[in-house]
Amino acid sequence: MIQPDYSNLIKIAGIKTAPIGFYDAPDQMRFEPLVTPKPDTRVCIFAFYKSWLKGETLRLTSDNYGCGGAANALFDIQIRSREDFVKFLADEEGLRASRELVNQWLDKRKPYQPRHRNIFIGPLKKDMYQYLKTVTFFVNPDQMSLLMTGAYYHSSPDDTAPVIAAFGSGCMELVSAFSDLEAPQAIIGATDIAMRLYLPPEILAFTVTRPMFERLCSLEQRSFLYKPFWKRLQKARGLA
Repeated sequence: MIQPDYSNLIKIAGIKTAPIGFYDAPDQMRFEPLVTPKPDTRVCIFAFYKSWLKGETLRLTSDNYGCGGAANALFDIQIRSREDFVKFLADEEGLRASRELVNQWLDKRKPYQPRHRNIFIGPLKKDMYQYLKTVTFFVNPDQMSLLMTGAYYHSSPDDTAPVIAAFGSGCMELVSAFSDLEAPQAIIGATDIAMRLYLPPEILAFTVTRPMFERLCSLEQRSFLYKPFWKRLQKARGLA
């Protein structure tokens, strides 16, 4: 497998922050330099956003996963009882109108099931493309609009929805909110208010499966990337 060239896409979009990948891989040496959560501490994976900007990769395992949400969403590990979890989401944080609705959501969601010991989240690695599950672009609203248009570019009305916005934790939106990682699909992410304090206020995430990543990288000269709509928007922002 060969990683497609995304440089032209982010150049035209004006995306300054390098995209990050979510990898399920056996070999940690290929991802160095690494950072890890401090053992026996609770920390959101997005607390490592600045580490990603520095070119470092976050390594997570079933023994060191950061926070309880990541333990469940990324490793299918439940560190508190179902009753306590429902109480936390419904009563303490008020994320759903009732405990019944939280229970229904828990029944429907499917945690990610790792194939290897390590999950790596960080800069894209060309030689690790076979282990890549998703790619996340950190974008402003204009750039989000451009990538959403790209996600719909090759799709027909009968295809799987090219873009979704799922309720869940920030780490869920990186991988487990997708029902099929082999389908070309994107998620509007970084909508979890618990993790947004680690990002600049104007930034959202646009996370894509590997097939959607390949579609976005294949946008050609006849596409909207090179047409007047985008050019006029750039000019209006003083970026032409």
